[in-house]
Amino acid sequence: MLVEQARQGDHDAFAVLAGAAIARLDAAARLILRDPELARDAVQDGLIRAWRDLRSLRDPDRFDAWVYRLTVNACLDITRRRRRRAIEVEITPVVAAYSADIASLIADRDLLDQALKRLDPERRALVVAHYYLGMPLPEAAAALGILLGTAKSRLHRSLSAMRIAMAIDDTTVTTPVSGGQFA
Repeated sequence: MLVEQARQGDHDAFAVLAGAAIARLDAAARLILRDPELARDAVQDGLIRAWRDLRSLRDPDRFDAWVYRLTVNACLDITRRRRRRAIEVEITPVVAAYSADIASLIADRDLLDQALKRLDPERRALVVAHYYLGMPLPEAAAALGILLGTAKSRLHRSLSAMRIAMAIDDTTVTTPVSGGQFA
């Protein structure tokens, strides 16, 4: 097993493990931190911590959840160090059938992005783990080091806050009035 080989100091085994997880870790870190450069730093910190503390991993089958938790903790450390930071929004290309209104899809994505941005990093990490990475809630709770009940209540409150934020933002969108002007 690769984890056992890496625990024995095999750099190549760890490189394979890290290579398999790096894309998901980077995507999650980008969603949590909202900055691609900081996300890369957090992933690097998480992987360095994983290599350094690999011998302390009790259950080798939980390597992915463990390295995700280390990366999330690195993200949270970065947000603590940088309370005020510039926010970059990276819009990935929309690959959808052109029958849909692309402007509407972009507006919906922006609305969701704004609502997600309003959550504190711990709650954002839970939403990202559960909905973006597709982790079942018990696994996301374990990866974040919180109880399942705590994860359920945080997720419920986070989704409620996002719904409220999206409803508020949706009503503040300027609407055209007669004469082609905006209200």
